[in-house]
Amino acid sequence: MKKLLFMILAVVMVVALFAACTPEPVAPVEDVVEDVVDDVEEVVDEVVDEVVDEVVEEPSGYELAMITDIGDIDDKSFNQGTWEGIVEYAEANGVTHKYYKPTEKSTDAYVAAIDLAVAGGAMVIVTPGFLFEPAIFQAQDMYPEISFILLDGFPQDGTYTEFRIEANVYSIFYAEQQSGFMAGYAAVMDGYTKLGFMGGMAVPAVVRFGYGFAQGAEYAAAQMGIDAIELKYHYTGNFDATPENQTMAASWYGAGTEVIFAAGGKVGNSVMAAAEAADGKVIGVDVDQGSESDTVITSAKKELAISVQQGLAGYYAGEFKGGVSEVLDITVDAVGLPFATSRFNQFTQADYDAIYAALVADTDGIASAILGDADVAAAGELPLTIVSVTVFE
Repeated sequence: MKKLLFMILAVVMVVALFAACTPEPVAPVEDVVEDVVDDVEEVVDEVVDEVVDEVVEEPSGYELAMITDIGDIDDKSFNQGTWEGIVEYAEANGVTHKYYKPTEKSTDAYVAAIDLAVAGGAMVIVTPGFLFEPAIFQAQDMYPEISFILLDGFPQDGTYTEFRIEANVYSIFYAEQQSGFMAGYAAVMDGYTKLGFMGGMAVPAVVRFGYGFAQGAEYAAAQMGIDAIELKYHYTGNFDATPENQTMAASWYGAGTEVIFAAGGKVGNSVMAAAEAADGKVIGVDVDQGSESDTVITSAKKELAISVQQGLAGYYAGEFKGGVSEVLDITVDAVGLPFATSRFNQFTQADYDAIYAALVADTDGIASAILGDADVAAAGELPLTIVSVTVFE
């Protein structure tokens, strides 16, 4: 705009100088004025076109947003898996996108991040993890025009007293116990009998992973005629890579544990470091973590990217699942193991396909029999006869 005014002013000044320096017009005044007007209009058209082009090219905001939980966007786990799904969808469909990281772990900070996303132009906001439940409980009323996809959570008031989901919220849960079951089954089928489970915080999703892992090991042992499986079990109380977490994992490996299922974000980095030093093995979580370390033999996956993309596709097709909360399981390919990149010695593709198909079909009630977080109070109470669970507080 400044450029436009400057150029117009320059033309006017030239005309003024011309008029001042010419005592007698060499042509009728109307002709001179007409020529000047034509010149000004031409300059104005050129500058306006340039200004319009610049305005069109400049993005007005970010239509699709993600709020991270207490982890980072590159945590090689839940945050990253969710964000990668968003990026893939957004880039394929020309949708502007951005993630926002809260300043701290609190509902107020999560709501503040949502405020920033909305102010930044977001129309769809994805929040990964149960920690967002109270924030979405508030935000669904604050921003009824905004659509929210909440992973691993259902909107509640922060005290677990009032639960309510509005038409602008789609709540997604996963059958982690099935993914954990396959990880435990595969580990025992591959020859491991001394196992470990190191979860992060004892939240429902992590608990389901652990319970499923123990039950999968039990099922495989029964099939193979194995009399005893050892399972060390611990929740770290965090999702971080810490010296304490690495020390505990190292002590387990030193005591004979062969493979540890690390279900806790960057807790996995601690376990992998311990495994590398002790020639131990690791099972990753949420996404395929095989590229993180050669010690990772497989990962108990949740298809975060796929489920988020399906939710976004529904929104842009005018079929957003607002007001719906559902559990995505193996029957819709929402959980599983990344067999193609796994490092098994004995467990084959045929073995994997067979247990996968049995779970999908619920053959002999195998899928129905897998207990989740609400079925027993602690891992030591699981109905196991072959797997011996030792809980570390």
